[in-house]
Amino acid sequence: MPGRPGIAPQSPPPGRRPGPVGVQGPPRPRPTGRRWQRIHLNPHLSKRWRAGLGVLGVFLVLAICGISSYMIVLDEQRGVQAQANNTGPKPTATPVDISNRNVDPNPLTTAEVFPAGTIVLDPARPELVYTMIGAPQELTNCNSATDGEINKLIGGLNCSQVIRATMATPESIPGYVVTAGIMNLENEEGAEKAYEQINPIVKDKKGRFVGYVINSPAADKERTKNLALSSTAVGWTIKGHYLAYCVIARKDGQAVKNDDPYAEQIMFDIVKTYLKGIVLEQRAFDPVTEGAATPAPSGTPSP
Repeated sequence: MPGRPGIAPQSPPPGRRPGPVGVQGPPRPRPTGRRWQRIHLNPHLSKRWRAGLGVLGVFLVLAICGISSYMIVLDEQRGVQAQANNTGPKPTATPVDISNRNVDPNPLTTAEVFPAGTIVLDPARPELVYTMIGAPQELTNCNSATDGEINKLIGGLNCSQVIRATMATPESIPGYVVTAGIMNLENEEGAEKAYEQINPIVKDKKGRFVGYVINSPAADKERTKNLALSSTAVGWTIKGHYLAYCVIARKDGQAVKNDDPYAEQIMFDIVKTYLKGIVLEQRAFDPVTEGAATPAPSGTPSP
């Protein structure tokens, strides 16, 4: 291999002649017998070592068995703990399919949508209360709640009912009156179509939602008349095959401006938080009674 010296016969050094050849004496006698011998261990010491190694082996086996048993028990405990952690609290409600009236055939009721004379959005804020003016109303002719091209749109989507009510705003939002309602359309596709097409109709002033004026007693009619007589603001959203909306008017008869912060707050409270987030959310879930088997969900709620 490169880097290793070669092996070759040596010659005498240059300039020196080999020494004289003498008569060599007889060769030295070679040692006889073996140059190594077996060393025997002390037999008593050997037995003690063997005994010690045997005891050590027993301890090792016992240690391995003990560790294996401990790991098995530990795995079982982890499995039980994981099962306990996965149990968790039992569900209090199961989702219900409300994508169309075939799977959600029961109509809305005034008691379902407006069960009390007030709407309390947050129990921690008792001052934020909307108070009913008159009684809620159910309409089977949806055209009574809309006007213009929205009439045609809603009629073509096979609207079967409207549940609506008119209420006064909280003291923290003074000077407004609002009609809140839910329309029962045939299916989710129709609700999505309405959601998209209402906006250009309202912007172009080709149609509108009609507020609910309380005709009796006279005091209530006076408080709510501007829902029909003045310029109003409207907000709407959808969930499943339902269209939730509100109509807002000022009590002084002035027009509601596009950037009115009070009107935006009312729309958020009534349409998003109450009608969609509470009323329709409850329709999209069935409560589970304690001790009853959890039924398989019949569908999933629409966003």
